[in-house]
Amino acid sequence: MKELSSGSTDRITLLHTFVRIVESGSLSAAAAQMQTSQPTVSRRLRALEELLGARLIQRTTHTMKLTDDGERCYQHARRLTEQWLLLEDDLHAVSDEPVGILRVRAPHAFGQDQLIAPLGDYLQRYPHTRIEWTLNDHTPDFIAEGIDCAIHVGDITDPSVVAVLLAEVPRIVVAAPDLLRQYPPVQQVQDLAQLPWLALNIFYRNEVLLTHTHSGEHVQFPVTPRLSSDSLYAVRRAALIGLGAAMLSSWVVKEDLQAQRLRQLAPEWQAPPLPVYLLYPYASYYPARLRQFMALMREVMPRIVGTQPPQGTQAKL
Repeated sequence: MKELSSGSTDRITLLHTFVRIVESGSLSAAAAQMQTSQPTVSRRLRALEELLGARLIQRTTHTMKLTDDGERCYQHARRLTEQWLLLEDDLHAVSDEPVGILRVRAPHAFGQDQLIAPLGDYLQRYPHTRIEWTLNDHTPDFIAEGIDCAIHVGDITDPSVVAVLLAEVPRIVVAAPDLLRQYPPVQQVQDLAQLPWLALNIFYRNEVLLTHTHSGEHVQFPVTPRLSSDSLYAVRRAALIGLGAAMLSSWVVKEDLQAQRLRQLAPEWQAPPLPVYLLYPYASYYPARLRQFMALMREVMPRIVGTQPPQGTQAKL
């Protein structure tokens, strides 16, 4: 959406800016999401209010609230901007060629290792797109933060989003040889309980659950972690220096196992695999850049090193 050459701003841009202000919660947040300045956003808001002859937002130093007219305007503006984007897509991207910025949230470890190559494939396929790749292990507030979609590892806690199951990440129990020399040999799965433990607290904290790969039998025992963290890399590093045993994604310790810096314990027992979801908000319209990214993730995710095809359902709504 562009500024007209006369110096005025087209009405669709005014409406789009107003929608961004409302959904992001502030003029400054809207400016950041639209990659423009706060004075520009403020000017567009004033222009829209003058055009409509109504006050849309009541602002004080610390708060912002929609007026009754503003609430009605927001509902209409959102529908109109979605229809305009649909029209642009239909007329200017007949080949479904994605354009513009795609904003994606991904978990730290997975997002900076396993997913960079697929991003490269996407950008090579669609040279008129750009990606803002934010690494964060928490589910985003899609509307307020202006996020198009998110890659999420683990169970879904927000029932208000669309969640497409892409793949699963196997997890195994590992420990450093120096640690194991200090304890009796692990000859059966119950012997794992005698070891000191580390916890990746976004997935397990005070209890270990393992499943036999052939029989499906379950074993469960409590642990008191010597160290717990929400960082996969931190727990891996703690395991490497011998602080305790840990349940870790198999991909992150693959080279450590090959170099014998870590050993897999009770290899016939594994933790439940972690589901990998593609999350995005419900909407009546999705731009081509998001639709093609969804398609690419469905295609490549089950083939990424360290993942396996999902065993469950394909979508959780």
